[in-house]
Amino acid sequence: MSYVDEVIELVTKKNADQPEFLQAVKEVLESLRPVVDANEELYRKEAILERITEPDRQIMFRVPWVDDQGQVQVNRGFRVQFNNAIGPYKGGLRLHPSVNLGIIKFLGFEQIFKNSLTSLPIGGGKGGSDFDPKGKSDREIMAFCQSFMTELAKYIGADMDVPAGDIGTGAREIGYMFGQYKKIKGIYEGVLTGKGLSYGGSLARTEATGYGLLYLTQEMLKCNGMDMKDKIVCISGSGNVAIYATQKAQQLGAKVVTVSDSTGWVYDSEGIDVALLKEVKEVKRARLTEYAAARPSAEYHEGRGVWSITCDIALPCATQNELLLEDAKQLVENGCKAVAEGANMPTTLEATEYLQKNGVLFAPGKAANAGGVATSALEMSQNSERLSWSFEEVDSKLQGIMVNIFHNLDAAAKRYGKEGDYVAGANIAGFEKVVEAMMAQGVV
Repeated sequence: MSYVDEVIELVTKKNADQPEFLQAVKEVLESLRPVVDANEELYRKEAILERITEPDRQIMFRVPWVDDQGQVQVNRGFRVQFNNAIGPYKGGLRLHPSVNLGIIKFLGFEQIFKNSLTSLPIGGGKGGSDFDPKGKSDREIMAFCQSFMTELAKYIGADMDVPAGDIGTGAREIGYMFGQYKKIKGIYEGVLTGKGLSYGGSLARTEATGYGLLYLTQEMLKCNGMDMKDKIVCISGSGNVAIYATQKAQQLGAKVVTVSDSTGWVYDSEGIDVALLKEVKEVKRARLTEYAAARPSAEYHEGRGVWSITCDIALPCATQNELLLEDAKQLVENGCKAVAEGANMPTTLEATEYLQKNGVLFAPGKAANAGGVATSALEMSQNSERLSWSFEEVDSKLQGIMVNIFHNLDAAAKRYGKEGDYVAGANIAGFEKVVEAMMAQGVV
């Protein structure tokens, strides 16, 4: 049995109750076969794959807080510190009822390679809670965030582990967490990213994941003889990533015609009105029914269906495993030319393989949505230097990082005879740097 197959079998046996984590491990290790096969004896001796698939530590804790009715509520908090071979652990905090250890491990594992691809000195980690901020008052969210940080503060620090936002964790939540960390520790340091501009945040951080997605997509198209101009784009999601992906796509001359949320989706034949979308989602925190009600050209549909609309480019920006095999078939049938992942692993393995086999350009999330963590690392740099860069300076650095990521993964794919397989290229490029650092630092 090959080393890759041995480790997949081992990881499956040890983590049988964690399907998302197993999906991520299998996807990564399968695409790393050419590299591992070329170095099998050394990697097996050093147990590289066992070490990279086992987190440094998994922290799980109780989060008690009091709601507005005076009732004590209890949630579960997580922080998985996966690999710090190239820098402090770095990865977001997800607040969503679906959060469990397996999901946090899948996200943390992916984060190792994503962070490596940025070429910045940050390791892989992830955290969060099964707390749902939707429908909660500001006071309830503050109570939860303070309780959550009271425990999490024991395990993080500016040179140890620097969490950030994710689904359910925006500027409000980061602010409450940062305030509690500062109170507990008595020090002012860049321990969280995604902070407000008045207390150490970075310009362009809000836009970074969505903008970065388009910078990489544009470069991928350019290297394949196309560009964004006049393309029809379907986007899923309507959170931070989707909003700013829509904005940047339209700045690049494309027309975005869909967005979605957890209850339904909107098709707008005139192109999504970004200002209205921001008003509905960022200000009112309302459902997309309000967007459709305010926009005559928009049609609202319940449930799923974004990928049924004919488009040139599809950008899944909602959550994991939202683009299924039947969706991939629909996209191919409708002539879709490229798919780039704005969310973490939003395309199932079967759908990814189908898109690739049918000639659709496919950019995986660990490369395509790395703009967020890249700009978080730039925020860390600004905090360390006690400086604040202009929007243009950060945006320019972000664009350079995303273009560089694409060329690195493209080159890695070609080097191992997998030209055009950007999934394999991203995994290989991210893996090689981490392994080099692991080997240099000994068995730790």
